[in-house]
Amino acid sequence: MGENKKSIFKTIVGAIGAQKLIALLALVLLYIIFGLINPAFHSYATLVSIFDASYYIGLMAIGVTFAITTGGIDLSIGTVLTCSALISGSLITKYNMPVWLGLVVCILIGALFGLVNGIMVSYMKLPPFIATLGTMMLSKGLGSIFTKAQSVTWPQATEAQGWFRGIFKINQEGTLVPTGFILLIVIAVVAAVVLNKTKPGRYIMALGSNDEATRLSGVNVAKWRTLAYVISGTLAGVAGLAYAAIYSTILPGGGGGFELDAIAGVVIGGTSMSGGYGSISGTLIGVFIMSVLKTGLPFIQLQTHYQQVATGIVLVFAVFMDVVNRKNGQRTKRSARPVKSIAKAVVNAKKTG
Repeated sequence: MGENKKSIFKTIVGAIGAQKLIALLALVLLYIIFGLINPAFHSYATLVSIFDASYYIGLMAIGVTFAITTGGIDLSIGTVLTCSALISGSLITKYNMPVWLGLVVCILIGALFGLVNGIMVSYMKLPPFIATLGTMMLSKGLGSIFTKAQSVTWPQATEAQGWFRGIFKINQEGTLVPTGFILLIVIAVVAAVVLNKTKPGRYIMALGSNDEATRLSGVNVAKWRTLAYVISGTLAGVAGLAYAAIYSTILPGGGGGFELDAIAGVVIGGTSMSGGYGSISGTLIGVFIMSVLKTGLPFIQLQTHYQQVATGIVLVFAVFMDVVNRKNGQRTKRSARPVKSIAKAVVNAKKTG
């Protein structure tokens, strides 16, 4: 009986992944602990607040999972979110652009920044850290310049053009319904399918595992690496819509630090910082851990600077876990595959593509 239990446990751990399982348990534990310290934390209003925080962090995190899986990083997603929301919101409120077109523009701005990042990293051969750090500063400045350093308020839910807010949250007879959760799950499912079941996803995985072996297999590595950054930027633009829909005002020069919450969520969920393995489901778990922390810490009388300390500790611990896992060889087959295995995976991707 004891051996059967161990076998079942090993099967569960193998199916979910040790780090992902630990993250899931940590999420449940955090939610329980915050509620024990302050019972008001377990209210419906708090749950809605957790969902509100998860939308923009989650969308950024899903996108940057692709960039990190290639072995890169995207530090610009936070300021790209703000820049996209500032410019498109200004076009709507000051230049009478239709809201539906403003939503499209917001996403396109994010995609454009992602394309710039991809070109710099893939074709100009700049280190991802430096390239996206430059884009972070560029997007931060452009948003402020376009709005003349003034804040932007998107149309309210009570206004005719405020219908877009219902995508993420609606007021149903006095009860707030977090409809954005459905959108977040749909986007996560699509991203998971793309990353794990399609040719582009397999190429992106192969890039992070062994860039040179993938190139020698006849794959245009620059093209697929650029795609990963375009996905990251595009979802940062969608995150800008979520942020504008949930919060009243977009402040110029903001967004710095959002990327850390997103990247922390990605790493907590088990995606390797060295590339070659990405988990969208793990990313979602990590995102909700960050959302619970952001929402729960004020309930125990800890202010913003303590929240930043907590985020830093969680991020360092998650990276440490990734390093330990790689040293123990737990991801040998997934993130350190030999050249022949990668070449085989690439060939299979070409056949299924």
